[in-house]
Amino acid sequence: MSGAALGLEIVFVFFLALFLLHRYGDFKKQHRLVIVGTLLAWYLCFLIVFILPLDVSTTIYNRCKHAAANSSPPEGSNMTGLYATATSVPSQHLCFKPWSYIPDGIMPIFWRVVYWTSQFLTWILLPFMQSYARSGGFSITGKIKTALIENAIYYGTYLLIFGAFLIYVAVNPHLHLEWNQLQTIGIAAANTWGLFLLVLLLGYGLVEIPRSYWNGAKRGYLLMKTYFKAAKLMTEKADAEETLEDVMEEVRKVNESIKYNHPLRKCVDTILKKCPIDYQEKMGRNMDDYEDFDEKHNTYPSEKSLVKLHKQVIYSVQRHRRTQVQWQILLEQAFYLEDVAKKKKK
Repeated sequence: MSGAALGLEIVFVFFLALFLLHRYGDFKKQHRLVIVGTLLAWYLCFLIVFILPLDVSTTIYNRCKHAAANSSPPEGSNMTGLYATATSVPSQHLCFKPWSYIPDGIMPIFWRVVYWTSQFLTWILLPFMQSYARSGGFSITGKIKTALIENAIYYGTYLLIFGAFLIYVAVNPHLHLEWNQLQTIGIAAANTWGLFLLVLLLGYGLVEIPRSYWNGAKRGYLLMKTYFKAAKLMTEKADAEETLEDVMEEVRKVNESIKYNHPLRKCVDTILKKCPIDYQEKMGRNMDDYEDFDEKHNTYPSEKSLVKLHKQVIYSVQRHRRTQVQWQILLEQAFYLEDVAKKKKK
């Protein structure tokens, strides 16, 4: 079984992450790179949880063997007879090799790959992909440029603090840092930020999760809380619909002003593809087949304004879809609680 448990868990966790991603995501509507990045991030997170017990059991077994080897009597000792037999027999049954034993040299390499891949995903790739998806650019170069600028602003504060620290070390003659020490400082800083978030989220979760289950047993309280959430969500839903209507009105004006032979028509078509289907059909019916844009002295929007409008469309559509899904889930929960309350009265 040496290493077999590790291989089985690696395969099992991969299919578990793939199943959950398929359950909560839509492969048909997402780009392949987005699916691969999300699957890899989920896979590594689950992998740490499942592999850690194997590593702990293997470490305990190796420490037990090391302690038994150090505590065994030397060959030239004077212990003979019954005392030597009594001390040597229990030591043979002291360490039990676990079924999940992993051979030496595998786990250090495994944890290095998992750790540095997770760091790369957390601090570089996933934030870049998020900014790239929310960007309003119409070309790959424009989206990459916007994503780099947004991430540069976000990480500028961290680089400023780290640069100030390096300047302090360079000026101070009593401090000398090498590359390995700088790497250790970077790892410690990343772990400190992660632990800070963990303490905040765990402190909230340890109180809120048990309280939600406790209050969930009170059907009357849960129904009133659902009504309160529904009122709050209805306001957010109405605001999202109003924002979407305003943005769609701007898209309609741009769609009517920029005709099919305009150089920026491709940008308008890209914006239209991000709009809901019913709005696309309305705008398509109101469009003329052809019109020379040079014959009229209309003021056409610039490419920069179209980029801004494209970003607003992406945000408003995502917000509208999110509130619609949340509203449907909350309605189902409210109807269920109302049915339970009516049956209790009967």
